[in-house]
Amino acid sequence: MSEPQSRVAVITGASSGIGAATAIHLSETGWRVVLGARREDRLQHIAQRIGASGGSAEWKLVDVTKRGDVRDLVELARERYGRLDAMVSNAGFASVAPLDALRIDDWERMVDVNIKGVLHGIAAALPLFRTQGHGHFVNIASTAGMKTVPNQAVYSGTKYAVRAISEGLRQEAGEHLRVTIISPGFVYTDFGVVPDDELRERLLAFRDQIAIPPESIARAIAYALNQPPEVDVGEIVIRPTAQA
Repeated sequence: MSEPQSRVAVITGASSGIGAATAIHLSETGWRVVLGARREDRLQHIAQRIGASGGSAEWKLVDVTKRGDVRDLVELARERYGRLDAMVSNAGFASVAPLDALRIDDWERMVDVNIKGVLHGIAAALPLFRTQGHGHFVNIASTAGMKTVPNQAVYSGTKYAVRAISEGLRQEAGEHLRVTIISPGFVYTDFGVVPDDELRERLLAFRDQIAIPPESIARAIAYALNQPPEVDVGEIVIRPTAQA
């Protein structure tokens, strides 16, 4: 594998939160980044910030539920930089509500974004990684993929799926590809749809009390990516010290 300053990462969900923090942090350590998300103004702002700091960033509007969008994002990395070293599947969607609320549209979107989005990232990057003979998948799961709580059953189920798919990929990947699961706890980001006002207020108060910044997750991702080629960090669980 080449030196860090030449490496290239594709990041989905890169317009805010963990994705944006990861793009900025990796660029500061010499990575070239290719950013995908649905919000054009934020992607432009992040890419301009990276460029102004001497980094290199490309961006493209991407909806991870559309396999062609993710494929085109990986192709942009290949065309622009001639390689891809890391596929960071970060895009996610959460809806916090009891099953009795029957928010079926939200259920479907969580499956489409959180599970299919990761699968589309695998489908887009795996052939290129095989051709290159190296590559690293980083899939963002959650501590909700390790413990289910009321109001998060479907979200939690999608994150369990991300962990299972990622572990299966790791076992199939062979000696030249790496796979890392990142399971964050409560991070200071927008946490999705919470239709119940009282529940939303409680979650906001809890977030303000204990949540860790997205930059903490970015550093964990960088730690896994920057290991020697023969070292595969299988999973990092990173949560606030105060989170039970």
